[in-house]
Amino acid sequence: MKKLLWLVFILLIGFIGLIYFSVSSTDKEFETATIKNFQDLKNIDFRQQDSVLVAASSLYETNRLKDIMQGENYREAWAMPVKVPVLFLDTLYGGMEIVKEGGGTQTHSLRLKDKDGYLYSLRSVNKDPSTHVPEFARSLGLENIIIDAISASHPYAALLSASLSEKAGVLHTHPKVVFVPEQDFLGKKYNEKYGNRLFLLEYETEGKKNWTGYENVDAILDTKHLQELKEKHTEKVSIDENALVRARLFDMFIGDWDRHAKQWGWVIQEKDDVFKAIPVAGDRDNAFFKLGGIIPGIISNKNIEPKVRPFEHEIDYMPGLVYPNDVYFLTNTPVEIFITEAEKLQELMTDEAIADAFKVWPKEIYELDGKEIAEKLKSRRENLVEYSKEFHRLITERELLNEPLKGSEDIEISPGLVKCFECRI
Repeated sequence: MKKLLWLVFILLIGFIGLIYFSVSSTDKEFETATIKNFQDLKNIDFRQQDSVLVAASSLYETNRLKDIMQGENYREAWAMPVKVPVLFLDTLYGGMEIVKEGGGTQTHSLRLKDKDGYLYSLRSVNKDPSTHVPEFARSLGLENIIIDAISASHPYAALLSASLSEKAGVLHTHPKVVFVPEQDFLGKKYNEKYGNRLFLLEYETEGKKNWTGYENVDAILDTKHLQELKEKHTEKVSIDENALVRARLFDMFIGDWDRHAKQWGWVIQEKDDVFKAIPVAGDRDNAFFKLGGIIPGIISNKNIEPKVRPFEHEIDYMPGLVYPNDVYFLTNTPVEIFITEAEKLQELMTDEAIADAFKVWPKEIYELDGKEIAEKLKSRRENLVEYSKEFHRLITERELLNEPLKGSEDIEISPGLVKCFECRI
């Protein structure tokens, strides 16, 4: 018995030692994009350049031990230089106005407005997860486990998600990857944080101007303002259930597990004083989430962290993908709608459509990750009807909400509307 205990002790010490060797590869917590074709950025006139060769980040460089312990993930994609356009905000779409900084804890973002009143978001490709590192992890020197987990997200996931969304008939924000150099327009206040970085430029999921292809659009609202509209016009406001079910099944198709209420906007169509809300998904940072390695495998176990689901050939744990907003909006939606939308997605997402969607990626990125992701998409497509039935079952088995949706904590609505979108007091 003593020998067995000693063996377990030795193995435990060895495992801890491997963890520390793995996380000691870098002590950096954040790094911006790396420009490959220029050395002295301060003396470069980027207005003379229409594009630059840039790598999203070299922070996630690896070795064999790190691959085993923390996963191969998308490290090569982060380090791969790609050609992206240079963006100057004073001339973009006739000139931009900075409305405000975004409130994300990991993504640095600016909300912009053009001369015609359209709202855009400039969202950093590089993430800063340092605020999410628990104090005990810092005290133990293990903060790199949290920092390094960003490599499980694909730096160009949003581009592919949008391209696939177009094929699937799912509203999206039309993101583009751009390089924003330091520029007078940003001034001292913003240049240090936002200058010489890689961003996604996309439409905002709220605003008064209609950038979608829908007609009779009154506004694009976030979820909490949709709830306030429902409170004001209880009988006249409804959601497009088919569109929401398709959008949520599409989330599962691309493996986007982070879909809480603040990730959605709502296109409000008004006709004859009746309002219909059509969902538009934002923030595709976690689509195609590739989580490998011993440590992440332990952390993402369904019994430890059920919501962080890796993008595999099949969905491994459906309960982790059901959010309070699913119950809130879809609790009374019949299963037939789920099945119908799953079948439509299967029809739309042909092998040809999937292959064509990858054309938005640079060739270098497709050669790294394209084939693997495409095969997983095809595998998930075949199971969409089964996923839809299970998704519906889990929603109907959940209790109605007893607290506000994420992002809606500061609004005053009736107790019934807190429970679900079609609930009455």
